[in-house]
Amino acid sequence: MTKKTKILLVEDDPNFGSILKSYLELADYAVVLKADGKQGLSTFKTYSFDLCILDIMMPEMDGFTLAREIKKINEKLPLIFLTAKTLKQDILEGFKIGADDYLTKPFDSEVLLWKISAILKRNTGSLESANEVNEYPVGKFLFNHRLRTLRLSDHVQNLSPKEAALLKMMCTSKEGILSRKDALIKIWNADNYFTTRSMDVFIARLRKYLKTDPSIEIINIHGNGFRLLVH
Repeated sequence: MTKKTKILLVEDDPNFGSILKSYLELADYAVVLKADGKQGLSTFKTYSFDLCILDIMMPEMDGFTLAREIKKINEKLPLIFLTAKTLKQDILEGFKIGADDYLTKPFDSEVLLWKISAILKRNTGSLESANEVNEYPVGKFLFNHRLRTLRLSDHVQNLSPKEAALLKMMCTSKEGILSRKDALIKIWNADNYFTTRSMDVFIARLRKYLKTDPSIEIINIHGNGFRLLVH
């Protein structure tokens, strides 16, 4: 089993931080979220990480100060700064400290995934390697879980985090059988009537995307879940 890439996310906005953490976890990263620079530094000193995503404007200790402390401990560790400010001086300051990239809020979450993937591939200290499996052939399609894309020739269908998570579970499950209960707990964090109905909607969307290739079926397994078949 491939060890997940571990990310330290330091963000003082609890709502945004929680949403971003869940989004990254659906992209198969292991994420630790902390609310300010002091907590972030303490956590960094206690555990090992492969990449840090730091908000700049935070109480107790700002992102720039935290980044300097992190670089004293591990100079090669990749860093991405998040900020609501677009001042050139701040951007330059981030890169002087050693930032690998910089995103201004609000930003496209898919762009963040691309940046993380690119940074990890070019940093030898990362646990992610070029040989890590992120792509899965599905009939005539090529599914990239990390980028959440479903490609058929020149056409690329972008997937939502839940769609990508469901398709990956089907691709990696034994005989392509997706346990409804397992998927609901892992992706929705709850197994109830409402999450079940939500899951059915996402399965229907995947069927729609894949219908271009008639050899592909997602069939219902009564009392269990779904099965991905490629004839």
